[in-house]
Amino acid sequence: MKADGQKFISCTRIAEGLDLDPTSVRKDLAFTGIIGRPRIGYDLVELMEAIATFLGWRKSKEAFLVGAGDLGRALMGYQGFREHGLEIIAAFDKDPALIGQQIHGKEVLDVTSLSDLISRMGIFIGIIVTPAAVAQEVADTMVAGGIEAIWNFAPVRLVVPDTVIVENVELSASLSVLSSRLSDARKAPTEQ
Repeated sequence: MKADGQKFISCTRIAEGLDLDPTSVRKDLAFTGIIGRPRIGYDLVELMEAIATFLGWRKSKEAFLVGAGDLGRALMGYQGFREHGLEIIAAFDKDPALIGQQIHGKEVLDVTSLSDLISRMGIFIGIIVTPAAVAQEVADTMVAGGIEAIWNFAPVRLVVPDTVIVENVELSASLSVLSSRLSDARKAPTEQ
């Protein structure tokens, strides 16, 4: 129905499609917390999200990482993420030498399967640790699969829809700040 451009759906219509009683459908949907509008029904996108969340399909703290090089490996092994509820559950790469390897207990998969697995597994956080030249392509693939938040370690600004959250990690900028602060500290007169 969503693909056909339908915006709203009623309990009656759902019940007809599933050969159920509309009252039972209404009661079941109430468990998700969504509220329909009289004579209009439920916003279809909100209803789909409410059902997916209720069923536990929205794993907002699980992430896929793309780029299993040195930095990607380090991120995959960092246990501190768990303290904040983040778990990198799989890594992806295009290098045949890396595909199939286990790194910190996580398998490296072929990046060509990324979009499909994002969609099927309901993953909403993507981590990009690739060279700048391929980061935008990876971001596009993530967005196409359903990623809603990207943690970008690639040295490039990504162009994504306004609905996608991007957090850029600027390692070189952070190094510049550190170097500048060190330089300033070394220039400051010593107190006696």
